[in-house]
Amino acid sequence: MSFTKLDDLGRKLEALEHAQSMLGVDEAVQMPSGGGDKRAEAMSMLAGMYHEMAAAPEIAGWIAEARNEDLSDTQKVALNEFERSYINLTCLSSDFVRRQVSARVRSEQLWRTLRPAGNWKEFLPAFEGIVNLAREESQLRADVLKLSPYDALIEQYDPGSRVVDIATVFTELKTFLKTFIPKALEAQAKRRAKNPPKPFNAPFSIEKQKALGEAMMKAIGFDFTHGRLDVSHHPFCGGVPSDVRMTTRYTTSEFLSSLMGILHETGHGLYEQGLPKEWAHWPMGKARGMAAHESQSLFVEMQVARNPAFWKWAMPVLREHLGDAAIAGWSLEDILAHVHRIERGLIRVDADEATYPLHVILRFEIEQQLIGGNLGAKDVPEIWDARMKEYLGLSTIDNPKDGPMQDVHWPSGAFGYFPSYTLGAMMAAQQWAAVERENSNVSDDIRKGNFSGINDWRRKNIWSKASTLSTPELMRAATGETLQAKYFTAHLKRRYLA
Repeated sequence: MSFTKLDDLGRKLEALEHAQSMLGVDEAVQMPSGGGDKRAEAMSMLAGMYHEMAAAPEIAGWIAEARNEDLSDTQKVALNEFERSYINLTCLSSDFVRRQVSARVRSEQLWRTLRPAGNWKEFLPAFEGIVNLAREESQLRADVLKLSPYDALIEQYDPGSRVVDIATVFTELKTFLKTFIPKALEAQAKRRAKNPPKPFNAPFSIEKQKALGEAMMKAIGFDFTHGRLDVSHHPFCGGVPSDVRMTTRYTTSEFLSSLMGILHETGHGLYEQGLPKEWAHWPMGKARGMAAHESQSLFVEMQVARNPAFWKWAMPVLREHLGDAAIAGWSLEDILAHVHRIERGLIRVDADEATYPLHVILRFEIEQQLIGGNLGAKDVPEIWDARMKEYLGLSTIDNPKDGPMQDVHWPSGAFGYFPSYTLGAMMAAQQWAAVERENSNVSDDIRKGNFSGINDWRRKNIWSKASTLSTPELMRAATGETLQAKYFTAHLKRRYLA
């Protein structure tokens, strides 16, 4: 049977994916700098092997033949998603994939070396190569998928999402944030005038911070028999569902940035661990896309871990792992003053939930121009600076380290990815509203350290669905509506202006 042939192929591809993922994790976490060239060569070779196997011409025949077999409804859905994945793979040749992966790995390695000094001049040639490859990829995909080039890239991260729809909700959100942020900052200033934020009782040892993070990960539901926490330059969640690898970075001057990063990545990890195991080797069994993934990480970080109810539970956990002296004299209001801080800043990963979307919208707008050929790679620092001034009143013109060099995404060739972050935040707020409609006591559960109810809802409505639905369809099925900005804006008003 041809369906059986596809099933066997899926298991072989899953094994290659496993190897590629673990090599990538090791490269980011503990590979010595001298291993870079051979690692790039190995990852490029594996990527080419995977592509040759997954895009083999005979697979088209297997798919066609399988359609005439006696399949269950679930198998039919699996076959449809396999075909979608196959069509996307066959847009690119194995030779192109090898060239692209090699360039991406080398560019990312160069970025790690040059970013600390903000050396844009030496990084630019590699970045120009990455942009050219992204443009080439976007056109190859667009020709086959009958989409615009940038839509063709977005399709790789959020199937079913389109620029026109994203731009509509982003325009509404940008308009709201431009007036909301000054109001929220004014409200924050008034609160701080009455109750100034307390400084952290530093230093906080890395060992204690890690123990705290792992304790909270476990409480929220992360399974440590199928995952672990490490350190890297840029926090991420990688690995495979049966072996989820999460990373963070620490500073001893405070503990919240690392802890919030850990909780964010835990949301990703829970999604991976909650995917249907019986379909793990089929495209249908994978996470739907990056917006869906970000909705799960931001659900944990923003909707749960920045909820005052969470900190009523968490304060004793802080004392247990950081020690009484760490938060001596601190009240719930004192910790919330830091957790709910709003501040215009240069760094996206350090941004609060109110200013963060403007960082993403800036990148979304620049990406469209880069892929469309209306903007050259060399001109990115200038347009970045102009948008930062307009949206957040800050300048990066002489500081590429904290401007276009701050993220790993572009050096690694991930164009079309950034919209997922803010789409995910909006999706998370809409999902939270749906959870509250079903369980009005959800905040009481969190206050007691009971996270099973919200995990059960997400397992039923998000995790178990995997890639059986497109991103817009997933939201409609889970919440009863297409993506709406109103839930996110209402959430921000409730948290920062109430």
